[in-house]
Amino acid sequence: MRGIKADGTAITVMAVDDSPVSRKMIKKALEPEGFQVIAEAGNGKQAVELYASVKADVITMDVTMPVMDGLEAASAIKAVNPGQPIIMLSAMGDEDIINDARRRGINDICSKPFKPDEIIQKILRIL
Repeated sequence: MRGIKADGTAITVMAVDDSPVSRKMIKKALEPEGFQVIAEAGNGKQAVELYASVKADVITMDVTMPVMDGLEAASAIKAVNPGQPIIMLSAMGDEDIINDARRRGINDICSKPFKPDEIIQKILRIL
């Protein structure tokens, strides 16, 4: 099981996406491999508010969301903890968005729709 740390505990994930279907797909991809999705948020504002109490090992963050987009939310979380691993999920392969994400300290970017193994590999690489 690839989602288990050396100490035997699960790698924890916060899934942030305005689409419940996308959040379900993230869980479906990760949980059979031992990862634990410990929190979900439907927009960036919820993610920032949840972050303080959740402290997931990694955050998957959609770019385009209502209330606060993923780039703004990632910036707010990185301001609190610059070392927080964040993977951006985007249906848009827009070079400007990718460059903006990198400038904000986002660790990796995964295109939607993603393959389960692709997101797992990206999480393992950044941890």
